[in-house]
Amino acid sequence: MADFVPPVHNDASPFADMRGHHVAVRTPDFETVKRWYVETLDFRLVAEWDYADQKLAYIAPPTDDHFCIEILGGGEPAPQNVRPYTDLGSSLAYAGYHHFCLEVASVDVTIGRLRERGVTIVSEPFLVEAVGRRLAFFADPFGNLVELAEVLA
Repeated sequence: MADFVPPVHNDASPFADMRGHHVAVRTPDFETVKRWYVETLDFRLVAEWDYADQKLAYIAPPTDDHFCIEILGGGEPAPQNVRPYTDLGSSLAYAGYHHFCLEVASVDVTIGRLRERGVTIVSEPFLVEAVGRRLAFFADPFGNLVELAEVLA
């Protein structure tokens, strides 16, 4: 396997203070999605608020205080034609947002625990040597894809 070494930081950039914080998921059913992430994945509710005719919430993984999912619900979202992907290959045929990624200690163990909780597994674990990661994908109740990544030694 190739050693994955990230490039040197560009501290001279005027954007050097940028950090990832959250990804937003627009849903036709705010409560269903919020409950699924909290009850199925043990995410924590960080904040919840209203904006116009919408409900929003930040939820965070069980022990990560540096990354959230922002759930956008309410109103009347236009049909997005989100597909209930059954395999990773078919999902790659569509342009636009694809997935967000969560790092885990073991992809195999996490996939097993997700199966026990009835989660739809879209891709079994596979290796990407170029980035030194073992990956897998699952879907939330509305077909939004989530990648799992295990950093290999």
